[in-house]
Amino acid sequence: MHYERDNIHRMHGYQWGEQPKDAGTIKLNTNENPYPPAPDVRAALGRFDVDVLRTYPQPTADGLRDRLAALHGVSREQLIITHGGDEALRLAITTFVDPGAGFGMADPSYSLYPVLSEIQDARSVSVPLDPHWQLPGDFAARLNAAGVRLTCIVNPHAPSGTLLGRETLGTLAAELDGVLLIDEAYVDFVDPALGHDLAPLTRELDNVLLLRTFSKGYSLAGLRLGYLIGAPSLIDPLISKTRDSYNIDAVSQALGAAAIDARAYAADTWARVRADRSTLHRALGQLGFSIPPSETNFLLARVPTSARLSAAELQQALKTRGILVRHFAVPGLDDRLRITIGTPEQNARLLDALTTLMTDSA
Repeated sequence: MHYERDNIHRMHGYQWGEQPKDAGTIKLNTNENPYPPAPDVRAALGRFDVDVLRTYPQPTADGLRDRLAALHGVSREQLIITHGGDEALRLAITTFVDPGAGFGMADPSYSLYPVLSEIQDARSVSVPLDPHWQLPGDFAARLNAAGVRLTCIVNPHAPSGTLLGRETLGTLAAELDGVLLIDEAYVDFVDPALGHDLAPLTRELDNVLLLRTFSKGYSLAGLRLGYLIGAPSLIDPLISKTRDSYNIDAVSQALGAAAIDARAYAADTWARVRADRSTLHRALGQLGFSIPPSETNFLLARVPTSARLSAAELQQALKTRGILVRHFAVPGLDDRLRITIGTPEQNARLLDALTTLMTDSA
């Protein structure tokens, strides 16, 4: 006998990236920022008054909401702070998707999406991207026909790194019958010269949510802190009905505020990652890998057909050399490796290992 709901009993849980078993292993498989958090964050942690932990934290993290509202040019009522981006996703599905209703996504996409859909006992509706990682022209029509209530789009896209522009996503939101959540987990690494900013969409359209996280850009993956931006009519039920009580602890609120106040430090790490991304892209190309343009902190590298080792075999060979990269054993991705941008020293070690492996396998 089992006691789970039937849909929970049938499902498989989310599979997280492998964790290193020793300090010498390079972790290029989970898309963390390779640089430490701002010194101001360390200082804020050092001066945190532990006596504050005796009482519950500010319920809606208003101090942090106010900082983020000023940063994005929105009102406090357009923001909810969440326990990582993953809680934001779970709240959106819980709030907007009835059990049995449709939950939409592109294929491929973030592998947590279908897991959360199964937990809600919703119907996952996925639409394949075209060979250039773009949405097909009938994307919205197919989701509407399937009764989709919430659609999640990773932008820049994971795992390809491709960026969709404001016009494309604004048109998509206008065409969809339900809510469009644009998952901007990697947006801090977008080239600022592109002027990419979707916050205005949340003022123009009442069915758009933007997801942001401190995990990637602010080097705070271990803190679990994220937020959603949207019209007040979308944010209100999330913050007043479906959110856990006191979901953001006092330490996270203090460190999140310190990270925003030290945003210039974080922005410097983003610039360093972008520069190293270009260098690594060129070097991998010289080894025969084909890689789509990326606006994230990772590259999706297709192994050349002439190589003796497959992508899966390369991933394992790198692991034996103390380098973790991600391989997805699914159609359309099984000939590729997703490689997080590391420090210059880590990237050099990766390239040395790949050069040896590719030369030996030629």
